[in-house]
Amino acid sequence: MTTTRTVPPTRDECAARDAADPLHPLREQFALPEGVLYLDGNSLGALPRRTPGHLAKVVAEEWGTGLIRSWNDAGWFHQPGRLGDRLGAHLLGAAAGQVVVCDSTSVNLFKVLGAALRLRPGRHVLVAERDAFPTDLYIADGLAGLHPGARPVLVDSAARLDDVLDADTAVVLLSHVDYRTGELLDMAAVTERIHRAGALAVWDLCHTAGALPIELDAAGVDFAVGCGYKYLNGGPGAPAFLYAAERHHPDARQPLTGWFGHARQFDFEPGYRPAEGVTRFLTGTPPVLGLAALESSLDVWELADPAAVRAKSLELSDLFLELTADLDVASATPEQHARRGSQVALRHPEGYRIVQALIARGVIGDFRAPDLMRFGFTPLYLSRAEVHDAATALREVLASGEWREDRFGRRGDVT
Repeated sequence: MTTTRTVPPTRDECAARDAADPLHPLREQFALPEGVLYLDGNSLGALPRRTPGHLAKVVAEEWGTGLIRSWNDAGWFHQPGRLGDRLGAHLLGAAAGQVVVCDSTSVNLFKVLGAALRLRPGRHVLVAERDAFPTDLYIADGLAGLHPGARPVLVDSAARLDDVLDADTAVVLLSHVDYRTGELLDMAAVTERIHRAGALAVWDLCHTAGALPIELDAAGVDFAVGCGYKYLNGGPGAPAFLYAAERHHPDARQPLTGWFGHARQFDFEPGYRPAEGVTRFLTGTPPVLGLAALESSLDVWELADPAAVRAKSLELSDLFLELTADLDVASATPEQHARRGSQVALRHPEGYRIVQALIARGVIGDFRAPDLMRFGFTPLYLSRAEVHDAATALREVLASGEWREDRFGRRGDVT
């Protein structure tokens, strides 16, 4: 860790630092339940206070009164690109016209991987990380089965890429942050290695969009996808986003050629012609209500400096690591700031039970098999005092052994 302090800060010291934090007032922008310490924003972000009112307005006025006229009058038709440009400008380091908000992460991944394979004819290998989030592997495997000769190749880590990159590599799919451990990759350096092999780089940003500043254009990324419901606070099942570098627009053909990606969709032609630019990556009718919820969250995000968010994120995770360093757990999260996302993963053989005991106390983290307890640090609404309280609760749960109670061993549908 970066700190040289031998005595962890007290809760009062943490509260004093919160009071001086320029991001701390943004906490009031979120509806947070009393008695809950929420350290799971890396799975589902908290509700922005403005979202219910904004959705009610869209439902009552734009849908209820405007009806079908709102596709034009309320700008529904252009929502995917409009929100994509806002997201790209503030959080993704992407110039206008390269990001659209649409569909789910899995669907968008299918689209950009399909486009990338077509852009590298004669090459057949799609490289992915063995421990990537499973949907990435499922989509890669399913897509490879639709391309004659294409085959997925799994690599143990990005550090071993040179073992598999060769003249047959078409595309490499990587996660910017490991969803289990929180390890962060150097996007620019890894993308440059992929390009040296003549392949295209596709990045999964689900655990970094809204957690730290991203520079897609500067890093030379080819394609990227990410979700809207984690750090972006767009709500459960919020629309995802995709990025396609402008240099690929003229030749990119994605496989889900729905009517919203057509050049002139209201000509109702029987044959498909892709639209100009990134809108060719659209497929079906935009989910207007889901986009409206994400839009209200972006209103909050544009009040925050992404660099300040990153600095606070690292401070919060440093604090949690410092406060739990002497416990009977092992950190799976890198100590170096340059290699850490915005979560801390602690290993314990009874991690599931411990997380359930914490949740019973109102401290909400989550668990990933076989033994990882994950704690997410969302600087817009999480305070240092809350991090101190969460670490104290973990200490007490471990010391008391309450996690051994039978009720904490019961598994739900979502674990």
